[in-house]
Amino acid sequence: MIAILVIVAIYTGTTYNRLVKQDENVKLTWGNLQNAYQRRLDLTPNLVSAVKGSSDFEKQTLQQVAEARSKALQVSVTATGVSAENYKKQEQAQAEVANSVNRVIGVIEKYPDLKTTKNFLYLQSQLEGTERRIKVSRNDFNGAVASYNMLERRFPSSVVAGLFGFKPKEGFTSEPGAETAPEVKF
Repeated sequence: MIAILVIVAIYTGTTYNRLVKQDENVKLTWGNLQNAYQRRLDLTPNLVSAVKGSSDFEKQTLQQVAEARSKALQVSVTATGVSAENYKKQEQAQAEVANSVNRVIGVIEKYPDLKTTKNFLYLQSQLEGTERRIKVSRNDFNGAVASYNMLERRFPSSVVAGLFGFKPKEGFTSEPGAETAPEVKF
């Protein structure tokens, strides 16, 4: 009987530690994603400055970028506040920033001189790299969430997860209509 209790205690402790490790991995990957988002937010004012300094640019477009960035800075989700609701808030704010930056780049097509300036080309390259980092970070985050959820839901680890209050987590999902490619007009 004592041997069975020792085995159950060892299994419970080991499973608890695996759940904690998976939970911490979710928080780590969330932090990495936040880092990529912050990089985007840091590059945005530089893009606006480069555009402003190079032409008599459309003020409304630049104002939209500044407003979207300001809203995104107000949405701060720490690793301890990771929840489906907070993911959605973060994604909405970041989508506004990405859309406004894309509008700036789209409007720049009207200004051939601006497209060839060294600062603009450098910033455009940095933004493209940042968007790739965000994509990779989202994939890593979703992988960490899936791994955690598998452990949390599988029997018998689900019993340990239930005893210690571990709950399933939600990863990122695409916006409705994202499967349809946007129409690009020149």
